[in-house]
Amino acid sequence: MRLSRYNIVSSIAGTDQFYIVNLLSGQADVLGADEARQLTEAGAEFPKEFIERGYVVDPTEEASRYRKAYLDFIDGRDTDEIQLFYVPSYACNFSCSYCYQKSYETPKGAQQEAALEAFFSYIDRQFASRKKYVTLFGGEPLLPNDSSRRIVELMVSRTAERGLDLAVVTNGYHLASYVESLSRGRIREIQVTLDGPKTVHDGRRHLVSGGSTFDAVVAGVDAALAHGMAVNLRTVIDRDNLPAYVELAHFAIDRGWTDNPKFKSQIGRNYELHECQVGRDRLYSRIELHQDLYRLATEHPEILRFHRPAFSIARYLSDKGKLPSPLFDACPGTKTEWAFDYTGHIYSCTATVGKAEESLGTFFPDVHLEADKVDCWAERDVLSIPQCKSCELQLACGGGCGSVAKNQSGTVNAPDCRPVKELLSLGLGLYGSVC
Repeated sequence: MRLSRYNIVSSIAGTDQFYIVNLLSGQADVLGADEARQLTEAGAEFPKEFIERGYVVDPTEEASRYRKAYLDFIDGRDTDEIQLFYVPSYACNFSCSYCYQKSYETPKGAQQEAALEAFFSYIDRQFASRKKYVTLFGGEPLLPNDSSRRIVELMVSRTAERGLDLAVVTNGYHLASYVESLSRGRIREIQVTLDGPKTVHDGRRHLVSGGSTFDAVVAGVDAALAHGMAVNLRTVIDRDNLPAYVELAHFAIDRGWTDNPKFKSQIGRNYELHECQVGRDRLYSRIELHQDLYRLATEHPEILRFHRPAFSIARYLSDKGKLPSPLFDACPGTKTEWAFDYTGHIYSCTATVGKAEESLGTFFPDVHLEADKVDCWAERDVLSIPQCKSCELQLACGGGCGSVAKNQSGTVNAPDCRPVKELLSLGLGLYGSVC
């Protein structure tokens, strides 16, 4: 018998206790210092309970369980719902301080309607047997011009006739004027970004002309919720706006958004993706952001009414009272996510869409896929990434983001490592641990 290769053990923030998590056995426990020491000291005697809960294992039996869990994961992923992003244009009315699409061009005279019809023909054939939904992406898809309104009308009608849900990612500035049109479709959710209270948001996410956007975005969220649409409010955080997050949380609470079952929130970390940005010193690493979120939530627990950060799997464990299934792959690209744009190109995901060198093929005017490129993405998981194979965190991390890994190392078969131990320590300290 030996210690499991997949034990994750560390301290719980703000306490003198420790945790142990094992995603392969599906067990988690709080430990005292002496118990935690037994899991790290060579030659220690293991309590019977450690064997029963899969922290101490027979290596052959554990390898068999790992293989079964991996096959179950692959089978589940092969039948999971696919999210299909469509970009009708990269044009935008905002000039955000951290935009990574500023260098993207929108060629003149694009055959937008023809490309959109070709997109639906392609997904009808290529994903005929798969459960799927479409997400309208950009650029900014909800612009106040005739061509944008026509594309939205077509997107609403084409998804509705196929019985498909439609999600929309928008800056929210013209959302209120689109609510009636969108309400004719099967709207899954509207994702809108609000980066802080009025002064902070307007300083980061202003119009190209420099004008304020906060009030119009808030009106759009109100209108969507009033029409019964689900709203996913996203806040992109860096060191500049985190101090204002408490005020934003109070704004959302006072406006009644957090009491609406159709409302949820998320946090996006501002980081370098496609190109270097000015002011890199304002960017957080993943752990730095969560350390500051932990501090903020400890000092202002009311913000958890607005958003409960995941802290890796800590929130899931706290909310569900159990662990999630082992994560053999955190990258959805070409498996449960694809992206398409009006130029007729196909991409692996939203992190690569619009980058010419990342195109995997075309759906318009001709259809072809570059199989070797697709295979690189499709085959990526913790078994194909050399650094993941011996890592005890692999089943919680899943290898991270393939696009970030490729940007950093030149290949998708490299890890985008997540600080799982540290995130769990903070999250279990904040939410309490459930065993």
